[in-house]
Amino acid sequence: MAFTAYHLTQSGDLRSGLNEEQIRSAFTNKDGLLWVDISETTEEDGKFLERIFGFHHLVIEDCLSKRLHPPKIDDFGDYIFIVVHGIDYTTETNVVGTTEMQIFLGAHFVVSSHATPLFNTEAVRRLVEEHGRPMRRGADFLAHALVDGLIDNILPTIDAMAERANDIEEEVIRNPQRSTLEAILHLKRSALQLHRIAAPQREVMNRLSRQEFSIVSNEATVFYRDIYDHILRIEDLNQSLRDRATDALSTYLSVVANKQNETMRTLSIVATIFLPLMLVAGIYGMNFERMPELEWGWSYYAVLGFMGTAIVGALLWFRGHTWITWGQTEVARLRPFMVDRKSLVGYLEHMSMPGHRNRNKQPSETESPGI
Repeated sequence: MAFTAYHLTQSGDLRSGLNEEQIRSAFTNKDGLLWVDISETTEEDGKFLERIFGFHHLVIEDCLSKRLHPPKIDDFGDYIFIVVHGIDYTTETNVVGTTEMQIFLGAHFVVSSHATPLFNTEAVRRLVEEHGRPMRRGADFLAHALVDGLIDNILPTIDAMAERANDIEEEVIRNPQRSTLEAILHLKRSALQLHRIAAPQREVMNRLSRQEFSIVSNEATVFYRDIYDHILRIEDLNQSLRDRATDALSTYLSVVANKQNETMRTLSIVATIFLPLMLVAGIYGMNFERMPELEWGWSYYAVLGFMGTAIVGALLWFRGHTWITWGQTEVARLRPFMVDRKSLVGYLEHMSMPGHRNRNKQPSETESPGI
């Protein structure tokens, strides 16, 4: 059983490293604020939670279960039970992994439980040990600090996924390979994984920010609203990544199909050119005794000339129908993206860019070109 316990007394003294009896005493006497953080929850930790705090056995089962539960919030009167999700940074996989943290929030205590180590709890623990600030404002603000750090740690993963999407889009156009397709599918699965936790987590934060629970003070609801806004931003960014992954998959399939068409076009060109040559070679390769052309002195050169004419004619025909683009000048069709400034609200002629204002104006003899 591995847990860390802090107790901030009403007189402002901070005690750490509490044992089970000290935790029981602080919880029973309701003296100040008690925070117990349990990492890598085991069966023994479950018995500890039921023995000391008397939590409902169903929520204790949620803490002990190895399966991920959807984000939720349950009200048990004296305390509320919150399940929130974050990124699992303990393992490196091709698909983003998530982990959950359970929080028991009461008027005078906060109990946090998580199966894997979390950076946000370590950050809050350092702040508590330095000056106790997260605990001095109350249990609801301590729970806010834990949840806020967990949600903010999702943004670095979103940024990493955006960089991966940029690499995928460049690779899809430049040189799509099977590994590119695997990267696209991994990105789609990662975005779907984040979507599964962000949508219900938004509702949890919404309930905490609208004064639904008496344990959460009116002052703290504003801070939970800030977390709600962060989740909305994460959802928007994640949705953009899902759309980019879908577009990259469509582009990949189109590029692969175009490459196959180019291959078939090359084979068609080669076959079209050599079919008449094979016909001529097959005709004059037959072993008949009476073939009038064989006795003609210029027959060999005539056959070679016909073959050369057939090759040149086929190449010219393909080039005229743009099947072959060798030697043709590519015309740039892209133009800079520009907007007519007169269509903009608040446009004034004297506020236009200097390059546009003086485009057709020649400098006078008394005017310096640099003015």
